[in-house]
Amino acid sequence: MVNAKFVPPNMLVEELAKYLKENVKEVQPPEWAFYAKTGPSRERVPSDPEWWYKRCAALLRKVYIYGPVGIERLRTAYGGRSKNTVKRKHFRKGGGSAIRKALQQLEAAGLVAKTPRGRVVTDKGRSLVDRIAISLFKKLAEQRPELKKYVE
Repeated sequence: MVNAKFVPPNMLVEELAKYLKENVKEVQPPEWAFYAKTGPSRERVPSDPEWWYKRCAALLRKVYIYGPVGIERLRTAYGGRSKNTVKRKHFRKGGGSAIRKALQQLEAAGLVAKTPRGRVVTDKGRSLVDRIAISLFKKLAEQRPELKKYVE
């Protein structure tokens, strides 16, 4: 069966972000989101005004694939090499606030649930990601005939 692992991540995140923006009212960027950097390796705020929805969609995909997962593992995933220092560049974890707030919004929407071992995708979230992944895979299968046998 086709799921999120068979679809290119950038396409899946774009479609999920579009769906979250249009259909899920619980997912809204906080007021500080337009002034915050997205990671330690960045020097400026994001130029894309829709970055919050893309981050929420990327988090939903990561929890879907790697869950149960906690904030610290996600901070590591969104970290990077620090810049603007005299010392050599070293890895720094990403900020936890944006990740935490995004996951809390996804929890309020019923797409992610908190467990003692970390956050996992609920049945509603799994069906959403699978539904979007299947529609994207069908679009890909139209372009590449060798994938048609997996569509049925």
